[in-house]
Amino acid sequence: MKNSTINDHKNKIILAIDHLALDAKKLALRIHAKPEISFAEFESAAALIAPLRAAGFTIEQPLGGLDTAFRATFDSGKPGPTIALLAEYDALPGLGHACGHNLIGTASVSAALALKSSFDDFSGRLLVIGTPAEEEGGGKIILANNGFFDDVDAVMMVHPRDKTMVNRGGLACVDATFKFFGKASHAASAPQKGISALDAVIHTFVGINALRQFFTDDVRVHGIITNGGSATNIVPAYAEAKFLMRAATVNGLELVREKAFAVAQGAAGMSGARLEIEQGLTYAERINNQTLAGSFQRNFEQLGIDISPSPVNGGIGSSDIGNVSQITAAIHPYIRIGDVYPHTPEFAEAAGSPAGLDGMVLAAKGLAMTVIDLCLDNTLLPAVRDEFSRWKLSTQIPLER
Repeated sequence: MKNSTINDHKNKIILAIDHLALDAKKLALRIHAKPEISFAEFESAAALIAPLRAAGFTIEQPLGGLDTAFRATFDSGKPGPTIALLAEYDALPGLGHACGHNLIGTASVSAALALKSSFDDFSGRLLVIGTPAEEEGGGKIILANNGFFDDVDAVMMVHPRDKTMVNRGGLACVDATFKFFGKASHAASAPQKGISALDAVIHTFVGINALRQFFTDDVRVHGIITNGGSATNIVPAYAEAKFLMRAATVNGLELVREKAFAVAQGAAGMSGARLEIEQGLTYAERINNQTLAGSFQRNFEQLGIDISPSPVNGGIGSSDIGNVSQITAAIHPYIRIGDVYPHTPEFAEAAGSPAGLDGMVLAAKGLAMTVIDLCLDNTLLPAVRDEFSRWKLSTQIPLER
């Protein structure tokens, strides 16, 4: 396929996305105006599904036992790759769309709509997979465990950020809630008859803080007290704390988890409280497919977008796309929407701003142009799959001891 033909296809898709831009911005603002938290994104999912259904995509919902997950499929009827664009749309409790998921979902939907309407040479299957509960719950993990990415050749999405990056990684992470059960008593007249569950929580924080000097530099542990008792004159019979633990890899995370759990168990023993631990799903580290990322970066550069280097040490969080990236080739680039940092009120404002909406349109173009590359460049998809296969094989070879 000649480069001029590829460029013609890309120019056509850019115009198609520009044509869709006004409706896309309205859609993103609609989701932004009514933020819905993990597993409760009913209106957000319905808003994203509506234009896909109207365009002739086959809709499956619920998906994988998740009421707010969906899969929209366009099957060209011609042999070719299966490419998935991921949509996120959950918000943060109390902060709304302070991670910009209203932009993520709309960018993927817009790219898919433009490809179906304007890329006549598309061959294979194009999927938009709606993945709820990225912030808390791990919707992609549940879908991955149910096999929804097993037959997908490549997965992509674009996340808003304070800078544009293509190869930023992601830490493995897991959350755990420590529930301590003590015994209530009058805090002044009979404290000796009580067992303070709150003391156990405080000991847990002190113990985990003491561990920090022994953690490797990639480790992050942060916690909050979610229940500290009901009154100052009552020895707290129940208290709980929630911690999020992160490390560079799932294997490294396991050691962090063991140490944190041992601290909580020791805190329970010190105070006389009983401990119960509830764990969330484990988010795996992100494996960016460098071949696919290279194609995406070239397309962003073709759009005139400046790419910032990804952080070498620190400066990264976690996402459940890490689990998907262990199953198939995946990328998770970022698009700048302003001088704002995620999980802040300022970022929530930016996710509904003109700059945020313009960034979303650019993200849609980058996604659609990379899909065109995967379909028309006869060497790209084999190289993407070969890189993933080589990485997968490397993880199955036991280390020498």
